[in-house]
Amino acid sequence: MTAPSTFGLSTEARNLHWLLSNLVEEVPGVHSVTVVSSDGLMLLSSDPGHLITRTGGGQGGPRGSSADLATIVSGIGSLTIGAAKLMDGGGVKQTMVAMDEGSVFVMSISDGSLLGVHATPDCDMSVIAYHMALFVGRAGHVLTPELRSELRKSMESTQ
Repeated sequence: MTAPSTFGLSTEARNLHWLLSNLVEEVPGVHSVTVVSSDGLMLLSSDPGHLITRTGGGQGGPRGSSADLATIVSGIGSLTIGAAKLMDGGGVKQTMVAMDEGSVFVMSISDGSLLGVHATPDCDMSVIAYHMALFVGRAGHVLTPELRSELRKSMESTQ
């Protein structure tokens, strides 16, 4: 897994990259992680712009590039927000999709930004949700429009 160079990034951007890397490296069962802006653009990824290979048994991340996870997260986010509006359910805090070969978790960060995690089918969902909540708590207050712009530019330069 290769991360974009954090050289030249602000302290806040480097901290978010560090938090994202820790989420992948420290939480058992996590394949990949992404942060998506409210307009569906990837801001952070555990392996930006690199193809993820699939091996036997469905190991690895979604097919294609890390942008695929961002697309999935954005789509799930939009679908659940629409469902919540139709049901007068208020804001969506977290969504989890359990599949035969993996799980996808989506959690709101702030102002429409989303944190997405792709994990193994046997992951401990409560542990992943806990660590996602920690990330959201730490990232939510620093994810300003200026930082989102900086992260977007950083992602564009790595692809």
